[in-house]
Amino acid sequence: MTKRNFAAVIAFGLLATVAFAQEGKDASAVLHKAATAMGAANLNSIQFSASGKAASLGQSYLPTVAWPTLNVTSYTRTIDYPSQCSREEMVRTLEDPPAKGGGAPFAGEQKQVNILCGAYAWNQPGNAAQPAPGNVEERQLGLVMTPQGFVKQALISNATAKKGKGGTEVSITAVGRLNVVGTIDGQGLLTKVESWMANPVLGDMLFETDYSDYKDFGGVKFPTHIVQKQGGYMVLDLNVSDVKPNVGNAAIKVPDAIQTAAAPPVRVESQKMADGVWFLGGGSHNSVLIEYKDFLAVVEAPLSEERSLAVIGEVKRLVPNKPIKYLVNTHHHWDHSSGIRTYVDEGATIITSEVNKPYYETAWKAPRTLSPDNLARSSKKASFITVKDKYDLTDGTRTLVLYHTDGDNHNGAILFGYMPAEKILIEADDFTPPAPNGPGLVPLAAQFGNNLYENIQRLKLDIQTIAPLHGRVVPYTEMPKALGKG
Repeated sequence: MTKRNFAAVIAFGLLATVAFAQEGKDASAVLHKAATAMGAANLNSIQFSASGKAASLGQSYLPTVAWPTLNVTSYTRTIDYPSQCSREEMVRTLEDPPAKGGGAPFAGEQKQVNILCGAYAWNQPGNAAQPAPGNVEERQLGLVMTPQGFVKQALISNATAKKGKGGTEVSITAVGRLNVVGTIDGQGLLTKVESWMANPVLGDMLFETDYSDYKDFGGVKFPTHIVQKQGGYMVLDLNVSDVKPNVGNAAIKVPDAIQTAAAPPVRVESQKMADGVWFLGGGSHNSVLIEYKDFLAVVEAPLSEERSLAVIGEVKRLVPNKPIKYLVNTHHHWDHSSGIRTYVDEGATIITSEVNKPYYETAWKAPRTLSPDNLARSSKKASFITVKDKYDLTDGTRTLVLYHTDGDNHNGAILFGYMPAEKILIEADDFTPPAPNGPGLVPLAAQFGNNLYENIQRLKLDIQTIAPLHGRVVPYTEMPKALGKG
């Protein structure tokens, strides 16, 4: 069996003879009833259309509130069960006014095309397919968690059943290792599916979907209201308007470029900005290294433990004989906080906004059985310094001043850094320098930038260089220019 075919089989479980225990026999009866009631037995493919709301996962305005929402003006998903392929097309627009919180600023309509076929995942925002190997497991799980997809998977799995709230809870193992639990009501309709995915911030994160308001579409019963949640908050809320069973040409050909694509290596490229200050780029997110007399501080730990380990390796290469004593975290958004735990394991104290400390402490207590990191293995205790309005990180020879960004709509507790001697601004998300000769800032990005600019003016900071945590190092003059201020 080829590697590709083997992985594809895993996506829907091992096709082995089912040997049910007594509990499993109960599951078999419930599942056959559901297959009949929902029209799953003779269903090979399905396409459904909808509209509603979506949310930006991990991008909440504050740690204790829901993910920021967007409008979904159109949504179409096409699934081919025999080939285990799925194509999800979605058009999103900002709410008016835009919800507070993160997510990539955009203007007008944003179209997303997310594709899975067996062991391959890719995105197709335009003509060129973009590999998305990090999304394979999530999309395989999402396919299993569709109404007929769950029933089909459970029928070929060693399913068990027990009475639960709202019906019979059927449990299976899918995608090779993930526990999936579906609730089937007395009419044989799937009303809820739950599973768990590895998340660098929340650990074993709950992934759940509720199905309701079933209607008959050509002999197939399908829910007309779908609510999906991750991490306890809504990420997709759809009102289904049309369902087409057994659509033709639902199978998808995997592009050659996707089949041969390899995951890009993690690169860290250092750029000296001043004596003892380095910009650590090489990817979509950046960090900054600051050398003090007896210790080091790193600003930002984005994306993943893999990224943090690579940054730490470069830090030790640049300054081999000093410990990383502090890690500065500008805000809690997951793309900026998913590597923090690696620095805790390294022995660093975390400097962050005061509202983030209880959020991290609670999140980091969660089980991490699906993808244990270094901190899960070492069980070291995290140490924090919290910031409300301002904090000076100094040893008498060098100073980094951290300020709360007043009036920020991207994150309500975001910090930016200023090095007065070096005249360097270190900031995340509020200003990403446009590419030379490229398009200007979209309105929402300009709004964030203008608010940061007003904070700088209020504090009367003398800045010469911007070290953005996205993008490239630029002279400070680039900021007012991009904002139309001169």
